[in-house]
Amino acid sequence: MTMDDDLSRIGISLPKNLLDKFDEILNYRDYSSRSEGIRDAIRTYISNYKWMSEVRGLRQGVITMVYVHEQRNLLQDITDIKNEYNPIIRATLHSHMSHEKCLEVILIHGDGNQLKQLTEKLMAHKGVESVKLTTIAIEE
Repeated sequence: MTMDDDLSRIGISLPKNLLDKFDEILNYRDYSSRSEGIRDAIRTYISNYKWMSEVRGLRQGVITMVYVHEQRNLLQDITDIKNEYNPIIRATLHSHMSHEKCLEVILIHGDGNQLKQLTEKLMAHKGVESVKLTTIAIEE
């Protein structure tokens, strides 16, 4: 950060267990403050968004998703999204991580824009804890 950067103060609300886990990581990585950890997390989020925006053309890939399966309407919403994108979904694997959480792996093949749209629709739901898209270009 340069001296010319303006700082803005924000307030956020987090569940205690999420903040506790974040503080553990900050302590382990020897961050000087929560603010620096949050700035680093936001920079990573922005970098991931930029990387995803560059996904173009015919791609093969995988979406990994962790979610709370008892979240109200979430399973139906996920099923509806997967049905909408059925033409690009090659296979899915579902695994129970715990009583509350599931891991889903979705193998995909198609236009990069469609893969991103599918990923972003899955990300947008309450109860979805993480979604990661990994792709590789297919040579035509």
